[in-house]
Amino acid sequence: MPEMTAELIAPCGMNCRLCYAYIREKKPCAGCRGDDENKPYHCTVCTIKNCETIKSAKSGLCFECEKKCRRLKQLDKRYREKYHMSMLDNLAYIRDDGMASFLEREEVRWKCPECDSIVSVHRDECLSCGQALKLN
Repeated sequence: MPEMTAELIAPCGMNCRLCYAYIREKKPCAGCRGDDENKPYHCTVCTIKNCETIKSAKSGLCFECEKKCRRLKQLDKRYREKYHMSMLDNLAYIRDDGMASFLEREEVRWKCPECDSIVSVHRDECLSCGQALKLN
């Protein structure tokens, strides 16, 4: 499985490397910035991914946009509550500390303590070894 890279960070701040659709064995998604072939429908029509303002931004990330859109706020709220991850926090970290530092932090934060595999933000167990996870 590929390492975490800047190309796997979606405009909203989601780390696609952590997404179950990306990690799954059958028909894996290529990530937000990849082709749409195995991408979940809601990702192909995502208003953030398809935002013209973000497409023209130098970084291609929502932290460059002055207006934090309703969709980004809703997504952030859902991920905070359900998955203990914040897109807005990710974006702020990237803006303040840079992409390389963010990716290093993610490598540590999302590593299984049992087998060192990268885990999915969408699951409460490691998909490689089955270890129960406590991520916060």
